Amino acid sequence: MFLYGLIGYPLTHSFSKNYFTEKFKKEGLENCRYENFPLADINDLPKIINDNPDLHGINVTIPHKESVLPFLHEVNDLVKQTRACNCLEITNKKLVGYNTDVIGFEKALVNKLKQPHKNALILGTGGAAKAVEFVLRKLGIGYRYVSRYPSVKNLSYEQLTPHVIEKNTLIINTTPLGMYPKVTEAPPLPYDLITPEHFLFDLIYNPPKTLFLKKGEESGATIENGYNMLVYQAEESWTIWNEQN
Repeated sequence: MFLYGLIGYPLTHSFSKNYFTEKFKKEGLENCRYENFPLADINDLPKIINDNPDLHGINVTIPHKESVLPFLHEVNDLVKQTRACNCLEITNKKLVGYNTDVIGFEKALVNKLKQPHKNALILGTGGAAKAVEFVLRKLGIGYRYVSRYPSVKNLSYEQLTPHVIEKNTLIINTTPLGMYPKVTEAPPLPYDLITPEHFLFDLIYNPPKTLFLKKGEESGATIENGYNMLVYQAEESWTIWNEQN
């Protein structure tokens, strides 16, 4: 039996189990199974590894994409550059870390990216934001981080002036604001300044249209949720796991 799984907390928003369970069924992979492992404390990761000897691969989601790093025996170049990991390959209890968020986000982003989108705001500063930053730098798109409090590295939401919003026509939400079940939440942007020139990308996929995206759509902006990104990164994870078999 080949067991795969997802660690994070909470996992009420989990995409991966349904996706891989359906994938295994469609492809007739009766010897493969995917399970959720709700993990409030990353220090419990070794116990999950020890208790599940059939575990060959793990996806990593909020809030462990950065805190998982000290537990890895090896990492690939993308993890070294982003300092975030969302995919583990397990061989004889040895953990090798990868970042498939980068590939997933880039593929999903370029599908709708247009000429005016030369500058971006990244909402949030967690592990997923690191993958977004990597892709924007690769594509030559300028960016600023936005968080609740201002610092040398980021703006606060209160600092989002009309000029800032006008200049940064690509806005990417990497925070959990608006994720099910808290669907009435949204990043505190000046949404009245959003125009049809803007592209709002939300890494959340559940609900399919967050309040962040609804407000953007009402202003005529291009919108995209995180579903396609998750599909791309899931397939990349599957490729990585199968290279060892």
